[in-house]
Amino acid sequence: MKLKIGIGVLLLMIWACGSSSKTMEPTAESGKLDEMIGQKSFEIVSEWAMPQMTNSMNSISNAGLFPPGSAGSRITLIGNPNYLRVFGDSVSAYLPYYGERQMGGGYNSTTTAIKFKGIPKDFEITKDTKDQSYAVHFEINDKTENYNVNLKLFPNLKGSINVNSSQRFQIRYSGDIEDIAEE
Repeated sequence: MKLKIGIGVLLLMIWACGSSSKTMEPTAESGKLDEMIGQKSFEIVSEWAMPQMTNSMNSISNAGLFPPGSAGSRITLIGNPNYLRVFGDSVSAYLPYYGERQMGGGYNSTTTAIKFKGIPKDFEITKDTKDQSYAVHFEINDKTENYNVNLKLFPNLKGSINVNSSQRFQIRYSGDIEDIAEE
């Protein structure tokens, strides 16, 4: 008798913990995202930068050198100009960089930000119909640095940017997706 009850409880727990295979229904916001992606006309303005935590970043955080409300692994960008724009076949970005440089940089470098503009290589957009989100991947370079960029665009018009560089540690940004045509 106890065995039957135990098996019944186990089956009930397995059934209750099963993942849902339901797809999310399109909303007005996801329709707006679909339109921006279809026209390749959008930008992400980031509110947060999330650098890779290293001993150096931890030391800077402990010294209190980050803006108020920030920590070493999550730095507010509110009030700092930044963007990543996709317009037609070209992309451009100006993203403040917090983290460690592995090499390079040069003496005549005027900015420490991640900055690029041009036509990317291997530009790819994939839609996840289950949650109505998009994954965007591309590679681009500036004069001395190569970037591997991955975007995750959500139907609530929030976005995430992940930048891997040939000269810097990885960093991630999160913010709002906006239509460039509205500006």
